[in-house]
Amino acid sequence: MSEKIVQTAGRDQLGEFAPTFAHLNDDVLFGEVWNEPVLDTKTKCMLTVVSLMASGVTDSSLTYHLMNAKKNGVTKEEIAAIVTHCTMYTGWPKGWAVFRLAKEVWAEDGDALSDKERFQNEIMFPIGEPNPYGEFFSGQSYLAPVSDKQISIFNVTFEPGCRNNWHIHHAKHGGGQMLICIGGRGYYQEWGKPAVEMTPGTVINIPAEVKHWHGAAKDSWFAHLAVEIEGEDTRNEWLEPVDDNEYNTLK
Repeated sequence: MSEKIVQTAGRDQLGEFAPTFAHLNDDVLFGEVWNEPVLDTKTKCMLTVVSLMASGVTDSSLTYHLMNAKKNGVTKEEIAAIVTHCTMYTGWPKGWAVFRLAKEVWAEDGDALSDKERFQNEIMFPIGEPNPYGEFFSGQSYLAPVSDKQISIFNVTFEPGCRNNWHIHHAKHGGGQMLICIGGRGYYQEWGKPAVEMTPGTVINIPAEVKHWHGAAKDSWFAHLAVEIEGEDTRNEWLEPVDDNEYNTLK
């Protein structure tokens, strides 16, 4: 007979604020449904993961249930097969999202995720390959194409402390660039103006002919989408690196 499942999270977190919800969570969902004997706990774990995946839930609650599935005997091979099968019915983005969480949960002691892999789990776009324009960056950056139709969009990822040189997007008409932060923390600065902090959701519009730089904070990975604005006779002019002393004054 399997060990009786006991849950107290509802009362611990919402006991005073929402006592009825806490009762339903702890006593009904986990107290009765999870302890119902017709299905074994391993099967219930797999069904729960599938249900959350189908609903698009890929937050800490899914991580909890993936950990519970591993605890109750679901192997790395089984979870991989389950998620792959469900991806065919629920959609590719959901499959990727669940695999990023599952990979960390089932990581062996010797397979601990790198900082790069952890950051990849935090953002929805691929980090990509080492940036082919790396000669114009201080530190390591990565580039991944997102779209080459209608508008060119790239995901640019910066390791902590990495930033690009001062540069200008030239254009006779139109042109320029838009940056949309999708993860981590970084900065954008125009020549002669204070640096602007960028966090997820920050949008920066860069007109043509404006000298500027952008990159990661010293202590954080950073990723933004770079949206290339169409224009006439567009070209990029790379200039000097950002001064280390000025960069190091940024918080």
